[in-house]
Amino acid sequence: MKLLISTGEVSGDLQGSLLIKALKDNAEKRKIKLDIIALGGERMREAGAKLISNTSSIGAIGFLEALPYVLPTLNAQSKIDNYLNSSPPDAVVLIDYMGPNIRLGLKVKKTFPNIPIIYYIAPQEWAWRLGDSGTTDLIGFTDKILAIFEEEAKFYSNKGGNVRFVGHPMLDFYRNIPSREEALKKIGLSPNNKLLLIIPASRKQELKYILPTLLQVAKLLQEKDPSIIVFIPSGLKEFDEVLNQSFIKSGVNGRVVMSNEVDHMKPFLFSAAHLALSKSGTINMELALNSVPQIVGYKVSRITAFFARRLLQFNVKYISPVNLLLNEMLIPEFIQEDFKTEKIFNSALQILEDLSTREEIISGYKRLRDKLGKPGVTDRASRDILDLAVQ
Repeated sequence: MKLLISTGEVSGDLQGSLLIKALKDNAEKRKIKLDIIALGGERMREAGAKLISNTSSIGAIGFLEALPYVLPTLNAQSKIDNYLNSSPPDAVVLIDYMGPNIRLGLKVKKTFPNIPIIYYIAPQEWAWRLGDSGTTDLIGFTDKILAIFEEEAKFYSNKGGNVRFVGHPMLDFYRNIPSREEALKKIGLSPNNKLLLIIPASRKQELKYILPTLLQVAKLLQEKDPSIIVFIPSGLKEFDEVLNQSFIKSGVNGRVVMSNEVDHMKPFLFSAAHLALSKSGTINMELALNSVPQIVGYKVSRITAFFARRLLQFNVKYISPVNLLLNEMLIPEFIQEDFKTEKIFNSALQILEDLSTREEIISGYKRLRDKLGKPGVTDRASRDILDLAVQ
């Protein structure tokens, strides 16, 4: 059996690698010889996929921000088109990566109508809108949607989609967390230290718009409390040096966790962390499932913000999936004009110094877990994919 899996960016590569491992396990149980061809990243390659093109660093939010990735995206699309024409797969699995995957799904459905298409981690259209309606044509080309959120499942089901709620895959990924004592020993901190995580970027543009402000906040926090040590996990190899140089120039006390260390170190960092200052995205769910209090921020260029708000009428109630799922402002969010050093600093102080604020966030995380389904997510998803592929 031959599967084509398509995704992009850091989070897609992570989710793709987890799914590939589950697919291989279930294929082996069924005595199916499985070949996986993919658009993705190094994690997916290590999990056993043959990469047609590496798309883990191809991604941006905004108009000007996306321009540098036009040619790489077109090149990846050309490679996948050539592959489809020469060696059609038995099924196509799309993971997140909305724009390119919508385009790929439509092409496959038109050119190869008998190839089943499964969308796993679909666009969060239940949470945002473009204009008055503004949804994609997802229902039109998918044979099955494997939803990771209950609201997502309801949204697409109400539109006539073939949907199954499988749960959130992060439930499977962080279940064996080391003790804080073990974590502190591993990362070289004393029990008197407070670990502050800064998680600024999975896209290159975020190094420009998000990182400097979060480093300024960290510097102010350390001036007030020298026991605070800052660690920055790097999202991509190409970010390592940029993060390291920015960190050195900031004068912040701590270090960058290089990209080749991150997967191994994450459980220890999460166990030891007092607070995380993070961009919005999948990382918010990871932090929540590991009970790390967090502050979320995001910023794009003024031009992008103007077009999104005024011309596209882009509207979203919250930007972090944590707040979206709970439908409340559990963790502080600072977006665009509110993404200011002083505001984030004051919010961070409150979380670090006020025990009741921390307890409220942790309590909210427990309510969040109840909405995420049950462990075994990638196993359920992989079985559904194989079932559809062999029909």
